[in-house]
Amino acid sequence: MSPPEIRPEYLESSPYIDSDSPEVRAFTDRALEGIQNASPSEKAIRLFDAVRDDIRYNPFSIGTTPPEYRASYVAKQPSAYCVPKAILLTAALRAAGIPAAVGFADVKNHLNSPKLADLMGTDLFIYHGYVALWLDGRMIKVTPAFNTELCERFGVKQLIFDGKNDALFHEFDTRNHRHMEYVNDRGWFADPPIDTLLGDFERLYPKLMQASREGAASGDKQFGAAR
Repeated sequence: MSPPEIRPEYLESSPYIDSDSPEVRAFTDRALEGIQNASPSEKAIRLFDAVRDDIRYNPFSIGTTPPEYRASYVAKQPSAYCVPKAILLTAALRAAGIPAAVGFADVKNHLNSPKLADLMGTDLFIYHGYVALWLDGRMIKVTPAFNTELCERFGVKQLIFDGKNDALFHEFDTRNHRHMEYVNDRGWFADPPIDTLLGDFERLYPKLMQASREGAASGDKQFGAAR
């Protein structure tokens, strides 16, 4: 079976994957400092690590408006959840000349915290964000969501990208408890369907979305950076 085709738009700037913006260019340049002449694989690893660890994972930081999902916006935030982080990594990869697209999957988190489970009303996360990128003619799927510090604190296996193989959520944690279950892959996109995503979030997670709006208005850091 032939690998998925690399489309020209996987290297182009777009409304949400604004890879030519000054903010994304600056983020990419910082991440690649000292390895500008490295191979595409080495650059992809460095960019994955930068998005994974420099922007902390915050599942309560659910953006409720489309502008919050532009890579140029995400690049300036101290924390974000999986979708914005995937968008930023996609943009940074394109800025470095590496074809990339934003992917989405529905997953079940068997280690969901009671507070987040109450706000969501379910253990099903729709539109979990990942990145599809192409190296040496092969498509690889990675998710830069959980930062290393968070993994160590909660006993979750760190995701390490080696430039050759997929780096997706582990099925079990470090204590062999069921962790993440992929139940549906929605495919990948040159530019993410944010209006559709937000509409589905409002229908499925109304309590979480309202809490995010209220937290942003009050400056509650748990619910993300000030909008």
